[in-house]
Amino acid sequence: YVGPIDGHNLDHLLPVLRNVRDMEDGPILVHVVTQKGKGYAPAEASADKYHAVVKFDVATGAQAKAKPNAPAYQNVFGQSLVKEAQKDEKIVGITAAMPSGTGIDIFAKSFPKRTFDVGIAEQHAVTFAAGLASEGYKPFCAIYSTFLQRGYDQVVHDVAIQSLPVRFAIDRAGLVGADGATHAGSFDNAYLGCLPNFVIMAAADEAELVHMVATQVAINDRPSAVRYPRGEGRGVEMPDVGIPLEIGKGRIIRQGSKIALLSFGTRLGECEKAAEELAAHGLSTTIADARFMKPLDEELILKLARDHEILITIEEGSVGGFGSHVMQFLSDAGALDGGVRIRSMVLPDEFLDHDTPSAMYARAGLDAKGIVAKVFEALGKDVKTETVKLA
Repeated sequence: YVGPIDGHNLDHLLPVLRNVRDMEDGPILVHVVTQKGKGYAPAEASADKYHAVVKFDVATGAQAKAKPNAPAYQNVFGQSLVKEAQKDEKIVGITAAMPSGTGIDIFAKSFPKRTFDVGIAEQHAVTFAAGLASEGYKPFCAIYSTFLQRGYDQVVHDVAIQSLPVRFAIDRAGLVGADGATHAGSFDNAYLGCLPNFVIMAAADEAELVHMVATQVAINDRPSAVRYPRGEGRGVEMPDVGIPLEIGKGRIIRQGSKIALLSFGTRLGECEKAAEELAAHGLSTTIADARFMKPLDEELILKLARDHEILITIEEGSVGGFGSHVMQFLSDAGALDGGVRIRSMVLPDEFLDHDTPSAMYARAGLDAKGIVAKVFEALGKDVKTETVKLA
């Protein structure tokens, strides 16, 4: 053991590191003490020390402002949880060193004795939540999608098998822009969707997230998960209070007759843009928000397959998720035996490099342009040729 050493004093730190490098006496622990944000005054003064900073002015430290009436999803989650906890003293918040990133910090300000940050120990966070749930509490376990992977064994053995009502709040769902591949929530649809006893939701916008938090509070017989992305919402009108949704029921956003776009998550906005462009090509388009991946709205899905020529599922996740569940259901129901042509739009089978979220989704083909192209591909037409004809 060597330390503790002041990590900001390079005259002390560097010689120690050189000495340790040359030692051959077995494992060595070097204890270096540092201060987050050290040396940059705006970071030192910030509550989160600029841990999850957005674009900012280096000279002043001023961070880019959110769009008007477009709160960050994690803030919506935190504020919604506070409102629910004011009505129910059994609600507690748990995170694993992600309080500001998930919105649990907002909950902690109102309910410090009902908030638990277990540090970088996702496995413990999950099992701790399971223990609380077994004693009648209503734990909300808020963890990034990519870090919940660390606690997967506990999700299966300590939560799912016992059907305990742990409420998972899965932040960083989908692509995350500057956070990069290590934080991209690409796989939770697949790794949670295969587990029995789960209710799985994805918010299409910030208002839906409010209702889904209320829905989780009402689920007392099994685990549930709601996924929401990094960044700002769409600027939709917000409800005063959350109203629990009917489990396993989606909604029709726009009614058409030829093309059906079935969205799970915040790609709904891109589906709406795509529908406008498709309408310009004379293609009447239905837009549906699935809301639930598990259980599926089977009645809605069968109707979409029966009444349309093309059905396309769109999600912010890898293969094996929502689209795969829809295809499995339609196959079992005999709906793939003829008629409707079905396509699934998922994240590509690769780790995408840092970029803006919009640029990353464009590269993934999950923006409005990509959706339109997929529709024409399913129709056996070239979107460029059709666009020229339209012009």
